[in-house]
Amino acid sequence: MGFTLKNILHNKAKTLLHLETDPGLGCTEPAAIGLSAAAAVALLKEKTIESIEVATDPNIYKNAMGVIIPGSEGQSGIPLAAAMGAVAGDPENRLQIFSTIDKQGLEKAESLLKDERVSAGIKEGQKGLYIRTTIKAGGHTAEAVISGRHDHIESLKIDGESQKDHPFLAGKGSEDSNVESLKQWLTSLSVTEIVNLLDDLDENDIAYIQRGIDLNMDLVKYGLSHGPGLGVGKTQQSLLRQGLLKNDMVLAGGIFASAGIDSRMGGAMLPAMTLAGSGNQGIAASTPIVAATGFATLEDNLLLVKSVALSYLLTCYIKSLAGRIGPLCGSAVAAGAGVAAGVTYLLGGTVEKIGGAIKNHIENFAAIICDGAKTSCALKVGEAASSGVKSALMALQGTVVKPVDGIIDESPEETMRNLGKLTQSGLKSMDPAILDIMLHKCL
Repeated sequence: MGFTLKNILHNKAKTLLHLETDPGLGCTEPAAIGLSAAAAVALLKEKTIESIEVATDPNIYKNAMGVIIPGSEGQSGIPLAAAMGAVAGDPENRLQIFSTIDKQGLEKAESLLKDERVSAGIKEGQKGLYIRTTIKAGGHTAEAVISGRHDHIESLKIDGESQKDHPFLAGKGSEDSNVESLKQWLTSLSVTEIVNLLDDLDENDIAYIQRGIDLNMDLVKYGLSHGPGLGVGKTQQSLLRQGLLKNDMVLAGGIFASAGIDSRMGGAMLPAMTLAGSGNQGIAASTPIVAATGFATLEDNLLLVKSVALSYLLTCYIKSLAGRIGPLCGSAVAAGAGVAAGVTYLLGGTVEKIGGAIKNHIENFAAIICDGAKTSCALKVGEAASSGVKSALMALQGTVVKPVDGIIDESPEETMRNLGKLTQSGLKSMDPAILDIMLHKCL
């Protein structure tokens, strides 16, 4: 179909990538809650907060309830995220809302929780990403609603009156009307057409993708040096030094992904380049490919950037079919498939081999569940990243899952669609069951 970066990526694909990637500090679900609270309190002249009420969809609640919040000194919880955003967050920082938190701000937030002024609950029956934060202060009530995307402030109200022209409603979230059509366009393409999008990267494309790689690699380096969170990356590095593990491309890919996620889930004050609403997906879709470059001789120094761009696009492809948040671990399944494709491209594989690598990974990791954001995501996603790299190497040697096997189809495109059907239809009851377990074990 003759797609090139000049007439497509600079329009549809480039717009999609910019909408689906954005620097974010810490897990995007607590950040979105903090952003909602900060936007609401910004409407109030009196800042002495009397109460904060948060209502979210079940998936936001699942992902936000147990993950460490940056700037919290290792603490977690939806009420704390809301309180921190309300007392010390700047809404203009969007998904880096916790970057302005200091010791004094944390103490103010903790005081609100101690005085039982913050409550959080699930809006039953709500489908799709949704956060409503209501704050009372000085005899007035402010409300902020985020929906659809983590930084899309859909509405703002003060004493029930809509603030339709407020600047917080503008910006990146205002482009949401384009997202669904862009996703439909992306999933209408073949893998061949997506690969053809990589041909004409200009300086701006290269710089933007490289920025994301650099942000995520800073998290990897921090994780390997400090071992935050569960310390999966640093632990494996130690096992290498002891001779209990042997270094190769497969293991290195997993270690990089784990170390980056250790940092992010451990509350490090370093932003990740998020992808399709998740920093872990951004880390998982990029850093294993960086690791693979240490074992390959690259004749083109743009190959890494092109490979990561391919991984990003295919991760978005799968997430468009499977849903933004839900029962499937997007970092393990979607980003892992992106890595499989990216590494195959990096090592000179044909489009047929790239498709084979995608099918191999989906067969291996199709139904890995998301049981909330937490430090152990580094363990799960690290293994998936290793699988993505191995799936690429297997495909390059001609070993590809046969189309008669399970949900694997003749083409990678149909295989990805089958994965989407499995997630949207077959796993519908999975999310409520996971959340029920998580909530009851906390009682």
